[in-house]
Amino acid sequence: MRHAAKPPFTLNLGLQGGGAHGAFTWGVLDALLADGRIAFDGVSGTSAGAMNAVVLAHGLRRGGRDAARAALEKFWHGVAEKTPFEIVLPSADGKDFRLNPAVKMLLGLTHYLSPSQLNPFEFNPLRDLLAEQIDFPALRQRSPVRLFIAATHANSGKLRLFRENELDIDVVLASACLPTLHRAVTIAGEPYWDGGYSANPAVFPLIYQCRAEDTLLVLLTPLRHEATPDSAADIKMRTLDIAFNAAFLREMRMFADLREVVDRSWLHIGRLERRIACARFHVIAADELINALGTDTKLAANLQFFEMLRDRGREHARTWIEDGLPRVGRQSTANLRELFC
Repeated sequence: MRHAAKPPFTLNLGLQGGGAHGAFTWGVLDALLADGRIAFDGVSGTSAGAMNAVVLAHGLRRGGRDAARAALEKFWHGVAEKTPFEIVLPSADGKDFRLNPAVKMLLGLTHYLSPSQLNPFEFNPLRDLLAEQIDFPALRQRSPVRLFIAATHANSGKLRLFRENELDIDVVLASACLPTLHRAVTIAGEPYWDGGYSANPAVFPLIYQCRAEDTLLVLLTPLRHEATPDSAADIKMRTLDIAFNAAFLREMRMFADLREVVDRSWLHIGRLERRIACARFHVIAADELINALGTDTKLAANLQFFEMLRDRGREHARTWIEDGLPRVGRQSTANLRELFC
């Protein structure tokens, strides 16, 4: 239901990467925007989360919530349309999806061939799509939200956070640059890979550099998997999941520890102590769904698949809005110690 009143609830957003699974985040954002009571302060995104963050900001700048919803829909439809072949195959009833065997075979070659060998012309349909749909000069001039886009410096492993005044196509592509599929993206003479290796997403800027005290994390990597992998392919996928989530888990454990230290003190003198004491966290996670789909479908591109993920994201967000939104500004709905420690 749309509410005409001025939004009383302001959130920061932390948007994880996850390839095609980012369409789940599309659904979450769509439901938050449709509710009408929610405003956004800072948005931190990595990989697909960075794409969603930039498209969200672009839409909000052009025409508010409705324009942002339309921009997200246009972007994900565009991703599906620009894929040159069917990467994911639906079952007859359209409820289950599997990666095209030909694509699985191609991905297997990434163990033996570099991106310059597999993709010598650096074909990347996302570059053209971003150029067509996002007004980067306008966002650099005035973004409606604070943006924190994560990329990993390929030669040092250090996190590089790009702000809204630095945005361009290369920044967004760098945040989503899987080194097995694409050559490093060069920005100001420096090479960058996917931000997931160093932050998925970066949460600290939302706490230290934003005014909003409530942060909603949209998670695409399961916090706990249902089974231990035993095949070579599954083990490789799991190790990649762990690598992409390790920095985020450490960061969230740090916040859990800091919060407990601050809560034991009755006097919060420093700015950092005050920010930690006031910080409230909320989580929308897709654990059950992602576990059922499998990690390899992160590389899927199919409109039916995207819309299924969007619908599930909407459902999760509406549930959180009903139960969690009334507590924004008052208390966390996520227990950091239980989730991340």
